[in-house]
Amino acid sequence: MAKKILIVGGVGGGATVAAQIRRANKEDEIILLEKGGHVSFSNCGMPYYIGGTIENRDAILYSKEKFSEKFQVEVRTFTEVTAIDRSNKEITYCSKTGNHQETYNTLILSPGASAVMPSIKGMNRERTFSLHTIPDMDAIHAYIETNQPKSAAVIGGGFVGLEMIENLHAKGITCKLIDRSEQVMNVIDADMARIVQEYLTKKNIEVRLNDGLHHFSNDGKLLHVNSGGTIQADLTIMAVGIRPNTKLAVDASLEIGKTGAILVNTFMQTSDPSIYALGDVVETKDPITGHGRNIALAGPAHRQAFVIANHLNGKPITYNGTYGTNILKLFDLTIGSTGHNSDSLEAYGKSYDVATLQSLSNASYYPGADKLWIKVLFDKQHGTILGGQVVGHAGVDKRLAVLATAIKGKLTVFDLSDLELGYAPPYSSPKDPINILGYKASSKLEQ
Repeated sequence: MAKKILIVGGVGGGATVAAQIRRANKEDEIILLEKGGHVSFSNCGMPYYIGGTIENRDAILYSKEKFSEKFQVEVRTFTEVTAIDRSNKEITYCSKTGNHQETYNTLILSPGASAVMPSIKGMNRERTFSLHTIPDMDAIHAYIETNQPKSAAVIGGGFVGLEMIENLHAKGITCKLIDRSEQVMNVIDADMARIVQEYLTKKNIEVRLNDGLHHFSNDGKLLHVNSGGTIQADLTIMAVGIRPNTKLAVDASLEIGKTGAILVNTFMQTSDPSIYALGDVVETKDPITGHGRNIALAGPAHRQAFVIANHLNGKPITYNGTYGTNILKLFDLTIGSTGHNSDSLEAYGKSYDVATLQSLSNASYYPGADKLWIKVLFDKQHGTILGGQVVGHAGVDKRLAVLATAIKGKLTVFDLSDLELGYAPPYSSPKDPINILGYKASSKLEQ
């Protein structure tokens, strides 16, 4: 018997789960309700449209009409779900025509997260932006095209902040970075972050760490920082993080995890078996520590969609947690990490050791060989790999992929030295840097 499935929210989670369900089942009625005007778009592509690398705005969008026709899904944009009545399996939503109700057999929550935009004295919202949605992107793009700013301040040295620095720089805008932390990119360790910070300085990006934005003056163009100085900026990008959109779940008394996100089981079910959740809004179990973890990444959201679609069709495939594998392009430098860093391992009380290697991306005599830094964090007793970090100008992605796969496969540092990896002078050396790192880490355990 056909079921009625309601999906709250589109983009990477909701749109993907709708498509996955339809591929597995042609009979169910699927209705997707999206608060914004776009059923699916690439968050990750937005900085590159602003910077001009992606010239066609439509390249990062998937039209409502095309999506609806291809997957036979009823899509309602500009439709905000405001309440869930679990006892009657009914939701209330608000659209241009007012408030309405819709019943369901299965409800899937994919409301995502919202960019944190702190209220700061003197802020001018016409020149201060976050970047998380298509309207955010359009507003930044329009401001740059109309006002031709010469300078920008970026508050926050994480993924969005660094990507925006690269792309604002590409538009000829001088950038300054401000971060309250002691380093940029908190997903990596301080020693690896220093490589990134030194690189930013070489790119003429002023980096202010251990500092924060106190207030604005001069119509939002003068930033007063906690250290007592000031920064002149024609526009400001607030990239201080995101917060999962859990209000619907909280109001419906669904269980919330310790991270503040919606708690789900291995089938992505919430505390109500008729309600699933996925994407930026969920807390899943960390496979390494067993603790709850809320990680906003596209790859895990797509896997979670696959798990939900299969579970709804009687195939009990489980979601086994998120390792947090990530990668970032910063000009011609690449930064990647997987698993845990030193701070998180110490926070969980895990005993670990580290090995770090500075090497070259490929054979030194072959053109294009460039510096590569790799770090592995591993269990002191057994050598099980707990985390990996890679920074460099070439070959970062493949070394990161090896480390991520090794963690998933519960390999040890002894296994790294034993891996048979493809070799030719343009790509590596006879002993790949991963092999050498394995020997280096193993020697610590053998002492």
